[in-house]
Amino acid sequence: MSVIQELSRSKQSVSPRKKGDGRWALLFLAPWFVGLVLITAGPMGASLYLSFTDYDLLSPPQWVGVENFTRMFADPRFRGSLGVTFMYVFVSVPLQLAAALGLALLLDRGMRGLALYRSVYYLPSLLGGSVAIAILWRQIFGADGLVNQVLAMFGVQGQGWVSHPDYALGTLMALNVWTFGAPMVIFLAGLRQIPQMYYEAASIDGASKFRQFRSVTLPLLTPIIFFNLVLQLIEAFQSFTRAFVVSGGNGGPSDSTLLYTLYLYLKGFGSLDMGYASAMAWFLLLIIGGMTAVNFLASKYWVFYDD
Repeated sequence: MSVIQELSRSKQSVSPRKKGDGRWALLFLAPWFVGLVLITAGPMGASLYLSFTDYDLLSPPQWVGVENFTRMFADPRFRGSLGVTFMYVFVSVPLQLAAALGLALLLDRGMRGLALYRSVYYLPSLLGGSVAIAILWRQIFGADGLVNQVLAMFGVQGQGWVSHPDYALGTLMALNVWTFGAPMVIFLAGLRQIPQMYYEAASIDGASKFRQFRSVTLPLLTPIIFFNLVLQLIEAFQSFTRAFVVSGGNGGPSDSTLLYTLYLYLKGFGSLDMGYASAMAWFLLLIIGGMTAVNFLASKYWVFYDD
């Protein structure tokens, strides 16, 4: 019997019950497909169209071609927001991952109430993006905030950290570093997967704890580091709430906290220049996609998989 005849017989032998199961599966998946079209794909398509138009939310969009994209690179505040965002991402994300890894190493040693500590340290990741925490952070680094009160105990004169253009962005970076809970839990799970026999062999060879960390822990943990790095870079580029609340919604002082997403919001809903804001959104997508692609291309040189 030929292969074609065998496939034909198997297709004819499919029971009506199995066909009915396929229809039920489609029925249960229908809400997801509807959500994909109406909530994700539809708005994305509309945003792409609006990025080539002049649209102020009050009148019909007018097609202007690539004018919005050319305007972006002639806009000094746009270039400034890019610089602030890249500074925020490239400083805070490595510090956040270093803090997460350090704490994961500490918790991996084993201690009583590990589940409680893990939950407590994870809380900042859940709360760090909230308006309430951003308001609290602004109060802590204010002129009469907790930071200056602690400095006063040592005779150091503090200042309004969030109101000074040289330090305001640093407070946002500190807030991002503080939300190390999610990568910490992932690091801790990765550390638990490293076989203990590697450390025993290294100890027999006379390797110190630091050498074990450098030669055993780090190489075997590189897939987890890479995973956390990609996720945190994407999240940092999209950061908005902290900058909006801490700066009072204007990116001040002197645009020192004007993150890209905040400027996008100001253009779209502050100036009602929705076409320009849509173009900025798609340019941000290209930036994030490019950064992710670079990470994946570079990963083959430093990420080691235990095959």
